[in-house]
Amino acid sequence: MTLDPFTVAGIAGTALIIVAYFGNQQGWLKSDDWPFPLANLLGSLMIMLSLVTAWNVSLAVVESFWAAISVYGLIKSAGLWKRR
Repeated sequence: MTLDPFTVAGIAGTALIIVAYFGNQQGWLKSDDWPFPLANLLGSLMIMLSLVTAWNVSLAVVESFWAAISVYGLIKSAGLWKRR
């Protein structure tokens, strides 16, 4: 079985999200600091890239929300989102 580059990107994206979550649980990555949402955003985009060859609407929806929440986390960690 050979893996196309899109599938490899999806697997790598999944691994990145899992490693980021594990790092957060271990205390290596803080959820309110930029590396955590960045890792989640990159992982999500890589997973969405894998949908080019294996479309799945439910995964597309989940990853779209995952990416949007990660962008929010990046904006918030950069101090661009102020609570009133």
